[in-house]
Amino acid sequence: MSQSPHDTYTSPLASRNASPEMCRIWSPRHKFTTWRKIWLAVAQAQQSCGLDITDEQINEMKAALDVTDEDMDNAAKYERDLRHDVMAHVHAYGDRCPSAKGIIHLGCTSQDTLCNADLRVIEQAHNLILRKVSRAVVTLGEQAKNHLALPTLGFTHYQPAQPLTVGRRIAQWAHDLNESAMMSFYVHDRAKARGLRGATGSQASFLALFDGDHDRVDELEAKFLEMMQDYSCQENEMTDVFYFASTLSGQTYPRSYDAKTLSGLATTAAVLHKIATDIRLLSNRKEIDEPFGKNQIGSSAMPYKRNPMKCERICGLTRFVMNLVGNAYDTAATQWLERTLDDSSNRRLSLPEAFLALDGALDLMHTVASGLVVNEAMVRKNLMLELPFMATENILMEAVKAGGDRQDLHEKIRVHSQAAGHRVKQEGLDNDLIAQLKADPSFDSIHHMLTEDQILNPMNFIGRSVEQTERFLKEVVEPLKERYAEELDSLGAADRGV
Repeated sequence: MSQSPHDTYTSPLASRNASPEMCRIWSPRHKFTTWRKIWLAVAQAQQSCGLDITDEQINEMKAALDVTDEDMDNAAKYERDLRHDVMAHVHAYGDRCPSAKGIIHLGCTSQDTLCNADLRVIEQAHNLILRKVSRAVVTLGEQAKNHLALPTLGFTHYQPAQPLTVGRRIAQWAHDLNESAMMSFYVHDRAKARGLRGATGSQASFLALFDGDHDRVDELEAKFLEMMQDYSCQENEMTDVFYFASTLSGQTYPRSYDAKTLSGLATTAAVLHKIATDIRLLSNRKEIDEPFGKNQIGSSAMPYKRNPMKCERICGLTRFVMNLVGNAYDTAATQWLERTLDDSSNRRLSLPEAFLALDGALDLMHTVASGLVVNEAMVRKNLMLELPFMATENILMEAVKAGGDRQDLHEKIRVHSQAAGHRVKQEGLDNDLIAQLKADPSFDSIHHMLTEDQILNPMNFIGRSVEQTERFLKEVVEPLKERYAEELDSLGAADRGV
């Protein structure tokens, strides 16, 4: 009896969070198709280096690059007997191209296939993540521009601090997200291919194939890498992963590269978590809301609620990514001598799931940023409740300019401020500091200045928030928009119907 999909576990990363494109990159069919491209590239390189491989065999392999459902079922049958996934697919590929069956995987060990394929898939996933980071930066940048000169209360220690603008705050989010991508994807050297190295990395099998001719082994590897680069160009992939081989590699490429990869993803995840948390905090203050569907339910018990569920989801997904990094460090640290196989089962989980989760979080951030609701009235109200305290230094200086005694005025402002603070905190009343100062004869000379168009104008306290934001938009956001142009619009949305 066939099993219903409702009777078995399905990863929510694929069903609820990650995009179809990221799921395709990490899909079994894409992986096994990549294996076949590697086997074809090896055969083509071997033929060009003089091995007895015919055009008929090459053409047969080319014609069977697509991995059909029947191929998948056939490989599964082989694996049940052989207990070896690579050899199962060697046999399944051979069934599709019988004349080439004897030369598929010739001279290779499993990791000649697996490592080169994994590096290619990781690079493809990296490129998708990079484009989605850029899209999120651009979308946040647009919101920063929309709220360029809207003053808002700043916070340090989550306590009221010097004002800035809403645009400056959002630009900071975009800046930090872009910097995380710079550190993780732009700046570090792109992955080098493992190349063709054999069982322990010594290339002994390939040296035997060419009767001890070292130059032909080097030629074989170089031609193999060229073939794989050609495949990338044909598929319009933004990758140079197969252009150079590592100078020295064991049976596997160094698993420290996986640690570097997951660490980079976790860095971006941490920034996303911070942005989503900020939005959640501001949502509590009623200053900012994430987009909310017309029929969306915030709570099953409390109909009035408008929970920031997308940002909460971002936090949950990114926290998952951050905690996967330890797997990669443990794996890199425990590869005994030339290698051990305890990396395989872990990498099958930690690598794809880190990319899938971050992909979903970036799509959600794009959706949140695109529809971000800034409640300007609440932003102003919250700012003006605190601004009198922040204006005290300016008030003091203006009163001294008008002939007052600095020390005497400082003490009076201190007393009035404490009284106003007590009124707000202990009595739940409005901040009446300005009213107290206007009632104090010591400040008669500047009464006319204690208005929102003079000393209490919020724009007097935002420093260079506007100028800094404009510079960021010009130097970072606009170049990203130009670089990726319409490509950013083709990345899809975060709405998975859940």
